Amino acid sequence: MNYTLADRLIEEFDRGLRTLTKTSRHPQRDNPAEQIPDHALSEKDTQKSGRLIRVNHAGEIAAQGLYHGQALTAKNMETLDRMQVSAVEEEDHLAWCEQRLSELSASKSLISPFWYWGSYAMGATAGIFGDKWSLGFVAETEKQVEQHLQNHLSRLPEDDNKSRAIIEAMKEDEHHHGEEAKKLGGVDLPKPVQRGMKLVSRVMTVGAYWV
Repeated sequence: MNYTLADRLIEEFDRGLRTLTKTSRHPQRDNPAEQIPDHALSEKDTQKSGRLIRVNHAGEIAAQGLYHGQALTAKNMETLDRMQVSAVEEEDHLAWCEQRLSELSASKSLISPFWYWGSYAMGATAGIFGDKWSLGFVAETEKQVEQHLQNHLSRLPEDDNKSRAIIEAMKEDEHHHGEEAKKLGGVDLPKPVQRGMKLVSRVMTVGAYWV
């Protein structure tokens, strides 16, 4: 079946809405924290963990936007397949974070829609410049996310082993996604672009932590 540009845009808009509004997700993999006892946390520690997990949930919403946008403009079928596989694996992260948010009685970030569509636009733009730049964008994004997750591991309350297990599993997946992007031909991005990505990420994480 041949789709017009309007058909594709409607399909992508629907995909974005489902990503942002879905209330029940069914991950392909078991939650890494499922078998870990849930220690009682103080009110302060519960709030802190909830905010950190909320940041990661917002980041995974942004990751969906990134991969969906890149898949739209990918020129090589191997690149497209890799984007789709990574997006499915990131869906697991979303489900795990949402379960943990519920356990911590923490809300999702109100700014997630802005980050989904902003990331979608960046992903689609990167793809327009060619697969090697699109894959390089993935590799750099995953490298920065991996560093960000390591920072969160050091900030989590000592007794919050369930959140720690989730973040550690996410960190392992992000590293794998970055390495796969490099193997497929992703190139190093210019330093100014890397710095700009870090600045945008910083704005997002601070905003999602509080809102």
